[in-house]
Amino acid sequence: MAAPALATFELTKDYAVGFWRKRPYRALDRLSLTVQPGDVFGFLGPNGAGKTTTLKLLMQLVYPSSGRAEILGRPLGDIAVKRRIGYLPENPYFYDYLTAEELLIYFAALFGYDAAARRTRTRQLLDEVGIGAERRLQLRKFSKGMLQRVGIAQALINDPELVVFDEPMSGLDPLGRREVRSLILRLRDRGTTVFFSSHVLSDAEALCNRVAILARGRLVAGGSLDEMLAFRARGWELVVSGLTAPPPAGAAIRRVIRIGEDRYQLELPLDPPPERLLSELTASGARLVSLNPIRDTLEDFFVEQVTAPDVLAARRGLEDEDDRAQVRRQPDQRTGTDR
Repeated sequence: MAAPALATFELTKDYAVGFWRKRPYRALDRLSLTVQPGDVFGFLGPNGAGKTTTLKLLMQLVYPSSGRAEILGRPLGDIAVKRRIGYLPENPYFYDYLTAEELLIYFAALFGYDAAARRTRTRQLLDEVGIGAERRLQLRKFSKGMLQRVGIAQALINDPELVVFDEPMSGLDPLGRREVRSLILRLRDRGTTVFFSSHVLSDAEALCNRVAILARGRLVAGGSLDEMLAFRARGWELVVSGLTAPPPAGAAIRRVIRIGEDRYQLELPLDPPPERLLSELTASGARLVSLNPIRDTLEDFFVEQVTAPDVLAARRGLEDEDDRAQVRRQPDQRTGTDR
């Protein structure tokens, strides 16, 4: 069996915060997750949940307080593995006076490409991320969205087996978001594993086959997107046309919304099944336009998880403990020592 593309085991990171008297702040709390080869894995959570900290730990930009992680079956820091991965930080910054072409040619040289291959690879990637004639402009003249596109291109310069994106859609306009989504799907089709963090849930819902949801540094939910959403169906949405009058709401119809002159949207419960009502409506001359299950979206699931009572209680407990620790550290006015 192939090794996971990425795995963490009780990965934890504490920071010392405060100006005068430092106190520990747990940014990541015993994170354990597994990303399989070929996954498009969404790492989700609100701002401050610990997503960027996790990615920095994986890239060894910071080091864990405890726990460990593996990439492509090897421990973090393995030099050979670094040649097989790509990384886009949350706010990429490049030398302002290089052009996009010069930057990617430089990175390609670091990976050992010869001169002809550098130029070819650079041209292909800039085309793929939508950088046209402006590739010959200095990066200081680029917008944030254009810099984001260049950052995605540099993460792919070595044709990696695993790419790690931190908020890849940040700063992109709607067209750019669509292009990056298409790029991620093309990477998936090539067999590349994509692990990306985001708080934009529609992106994850459109792209991912598996997700993990982080809140206050803790993993609160994770698994297949199908599994997480399949059981969330809570009714049916039926759209019909050709009705001269709306059907009355009742046990079989929760709500009736008039869409057009003879078109109506009907919200139905899960039980009874919609076939019987549909048969009655078509017998009276109605035409079926669409029938879809009503499901909670990933955003609904996300809000439910991060506002669950146990998560909120844990958050309050941590805040209370921080307050008590701060009181204990305050100097006693009579003795000048900590309480």
